Amino acid sequence: MKNMIGKKIGMTQIFKEDGSIVPVTVIEAGPLVVVQKKTVENDGYNAIQVGFQNIKEQRMNKPAKGHFDKGNLEYKKYLREFRVENPDEFEIGQEIKADVFEAGDLIDITGTSKGKGTQGVIKRHGFGRGRESHGSKFHRAPGGMSAGTYPGRVFKGHRMAGRMGNERVTVQNLEIVRVDAEKNLILIKGAVPGPKKGLVTIKETVKK
Repeated sequence: MKNMIGKKIGMTQIFKEDGSIVPVTVIEAGPLVVVQKKTVENDGYNAIQVGFQNIKEQRMNKPAKGHFDKGNLEYKKYLREFRVENPDEFEIGQEIKADVFEAGDLIDITGTSKGKGTQGVIKRHGFGRGRESHGSKFHRAPGGMSAGTYPGRVFKGHRMAGRMGNERVTVQNLEIVRVDAEKNLILIKGAVPGPKKGLVTIKETVKK
């Protein structure tokens, strides 16, 4: 199973043996703990539920606390599911570490993009701006919304000002440059969605 939950630490750069510089994003990947196994017989599909990042007992609500107590496990802040072919290959309480990946693997990584609040059409959609000449009243405005008499309305999906960012984003076919299994770190070439300390999901790429 090549799936992992991680926390984005930030970006840096490393040198290859040939002296070239590679920009990388550092992800604290795991360790994950198997919390629950799901099977076709009981749940309709095969999957494992994993927990990531320890949390104090007083921060847990009763249902979540009971869920972990059932397996006599440490409390975790995040729970996620990963589909697997055979859940019997895993045991409750089993640790999954960053070494499920290795350098050279291609992955898809999903995170929540940085929220930028309400933005205009220039920043949000890349519109061109109006003239800055004397007398112009058209600078960063969106321009015409639609035709006049017919259809006489603004179509759905028209690009306008509004909330920007804070969306679930997946970037595909990123390369793993280095894996540090002892420190549970994965170095990924290029940028990854989300802010520092943001939660990300790493999966083996679907486009090989």
